[in-house]
Amino acid sequence: MPSFAKVASLLLLALSTPNAGAFAPPSSSTAAKNAVPSSTSVDMGPPLPDVILAETYGEGSRKYRRTVYTHNEWVKHRASDRFIRNLSSMVNSGVYKSLAKEVFATTAVAAFLCFWNALTGGYTDLDGVQHAAVISALPQLTLPLTPFTLLSPSLGLLLVFRTNSSYGRWDEARKFWGLNINHTRDLNRMATAWYGHDGQVIDPEKRAEDLRQISLFTWAFVRSMKRHLSPPAEDEDAFCQELRARLSPSQAQNIIDAAHRPNRALYDLSVAIDKLPMHFMRKNEINKNLSIFEDTLGGCERLLSSPVPLFYSRHTARFLSTWLLLLPFALYDPFKGSWNHIAEIPTVALTSVFLFGIEELATQLEEPFTILPMQGFCDKIGMWCDEIISWRGQGLDKEVEQYSMMK
Repeated sequence: MPSFAKVASLLLLALSTPNAGAFAPPSSSTAAKNAVPSSTSVDMGPPLPDVILAETYGEGSRKYRRTVYTHNEWVKHRASDRFIRNLSSMVNSGVYKSLAKEVFATTAVAAFLCFWNALTGGYTDLDGVQHAAVISALPQLTLPLTPFTLLSPSLGLLLVFRTNSSYGRWDEARKFWGLNINHTRDLNRMATAWYGHDGQVIDPEKRAEDLRQISLFTWAFVRSMKRHLSPPAEDEDAFCQELRARLSPSQAQNIIDAAHRPNRALYDLSVAIDKLPMHFMRKNEINKNLSIFEDTLGGCERLLSSPVPLFYSRHTARFLSTWLLLLPFALYDPFKGSWNHIAEIPTVALTSVFLFGIEELATQLEEPFTILPMQGFCDKIGMWCDEIISWRGQGLDKEVEQYSMMK
């Protein structure tokens, strides 16, 4: 049966295709050769275009998804060639690469089905000659398309809710960090502007040191919160190093040794505020920001510890997997116009990529903190707070003059 051997070879080739190329993980030797040392700049978001990444998909690639947009990125984002650019980068997509096993499984079912039905129902050789079944005693494997048509709306609703709930978690986490950014600036602005009472003589050096402590502990809180929400293996060493570089040895060690580091940093900030020479009502206004910090910290801890209910995620994954694994049986007859129904194989592969991709996006968004640029937020908060406390407060010129006269 030389013609059938040709057909079998082609089908086996199609069977192996989904596991090659775009979905194949890099070899260990290539990964070791192209590895890039971790750095703060890389941890803050995507690296420079000329940097070769060691981890292009999966858990290790999440640190490269911490995108911060400026005007230049928005221009590129809405450029008219975005569709061509996005299509041309499909084979490099980390989301699609992480789906290699799932897509291979569904495509393997489709390829096996074409091969099996060619054996049991007959096939057409490369010369266009129709041949009878090789194993006529066995049945062809097909399913009606109607059940899949009826179940499609239900599957669509499950996927929509899954992605919406996951995006909502990402959006909520981003808003919590937005509140941190806003209220850290608010706190330092009020502390700088309200330092001292009207007519009170102020020592400029003491004022500078008091406000420096406010700025440092404000930064220490958000940096401790970032460490609290990040994987220990990724951030522990950098966290300890940054704290020891900016705080005094005792202050840094107190935070590092604390069981709950953000709470310790917030306590130190509260003590620093209480030492400021200003009216208690102004201190109360400043302390309102600390209550907001507690709320944002608690909200982030809630998101980190409470996923979308597992029974919902599992049911969605099972529904989608079963639907896609059985879909080749229902698509066999509709593709009878193609040679030996072979067009079914790439169709099933592409359908699996897109539908599994939706579920993968929801899973990646569900835990938002390892894809948020929290290091970038902390660095900017520290920079902005240091700038704010360098400004002159209420009547400082006159108060400095009075202090000089007293000396």
